[in-house]
Amino acid sequence: MRYKLLLVLMIPLFVMNISAQQTAPNGADYQWELVVGGFDNPIQVLHAGDGSNRLFVVEQLGFVLVVEDGAYLPDPFLDISELLTYEVIRGGYTERGMIGMVFHPNYAENGYFFVNYVNRDEDVVVVRYQVSADNPNKADPNSALEIINVGQPLPNHNGGSMAFSPIDGYLYISVGDGGGAGDPFSNGQRKDSLLGKILRIDVDTEPYVVPADNPFVDNPEFAPEIWAWGLRNVWRMSFDRKTGDLYMADVGQEKVEEINMQPASSKGGENYGWNAMEGSQRYNPNTPIPDPMTLPVAEYGHNDGCSVTGGYVYRGENLPELDGIYFYGDYCNGRTWSLYFDEASGEWVATRFIDTGWQISSFGEDEQGELYLVDYKGDIYRLTRKN
Repeated sequence: MRYKLLLVLMIPLFVMNISAQQTAPNGADYQWELVVGGFDNPIQVLHAGDGSNRLFVVEQLGFVLVVEDGAYLPDPFLDISELLTYEVIRGGYTERGMIGMVFHPNYAENGYFFVNYVNRDEDVVVVRYQVSADNPNKADPNSALEIINVGQPLPNHNGGSMAFSPIDGYLYISVGDGGGAGDPFSNGQRKDSLLGKILRIDVDTEPYVVPADNPFVDNPEFAPEIWAWGLRNVWRMSFDRKTGDLYMADVGQEKVEEINMQPASSKGGENYGWNAMEGSQRYNPNTPIPDPMTLPVAEYGHNDGCSVTGGYVYRGENLPELDGIYFYGDYCNGRTWSLYFDEASGEWVATRFIDTGWQISSFGEDEQGELYLVDYKGDIYRLTRKN
């Protein structure tokens, strides 16, 4: 089906500019260097922020493995494989399974971390665990505390990303629209549903409380946990560790993959348009266009990929010329891009960076802010400069 463009919404500030820019990084000068491999369907790499410099690799099958000194420890940090839906255990393609993990900002003191997975009831759940008291490389399996449970009407579009804001310390959770082509239940625009949203909760009170300054907390039409809405399936999102800006990569339906950016100054409540819009293009003519609506800062069509994977703003020390540049990729063809806001032109500039040919399931940071890439086929890479 073809969809008519709503030209009034095509604001130049938000349209992806792919022309070469003098300050855009040249992918020929860099490489994704292998760090460690041999994982089964890895979907995330992250650090604990505890000064140990360990990496943690999350596998869709329900395992979390510790990486030390360039190798992973054979005994898993966490094993929740028996809690997952059966098709994950049997193998074969599925969007379900273990889909995300995040460490509490005060992990070094409290030992808390959170996992996001689809359970045997086919619901998306966020569960808090705690590290073992006598082994820093083992979680306590008996410490589980369910934080939130979101029912899923269909098997796909589960979201899966979680991140703590460096500004307010709250937990942000991406939840997909519940699945099915085109959002058949219009969950992205439903005010009373947690599906198709970014949630914002305070997990320092068990199991959680809704922050008093959430945008819809005083509006009985809305679920109070909602921070942003009108999203299809934000598989990966991240905060800029320096500025607190939130970058959300929303996987598209038929035509458009998009990057949304919410500045740290935001009070929340942004509506990103799905399913009235797919990126900056009209999608469902029967869904009214939200007013107001926030357009993506970058997007690409399905001639350039088919499933966007969000990354991070580079804040490491090894590649200072990349400071402040956001990197993201595509799961289907392994392309990566750089993205930054050009003050002179007032436009966002997205540039093809490195074509990998891998299935990019995620990006990650280490404690120093260096950038990593996860290949779903089993390997973890770090961005380095070519010699």
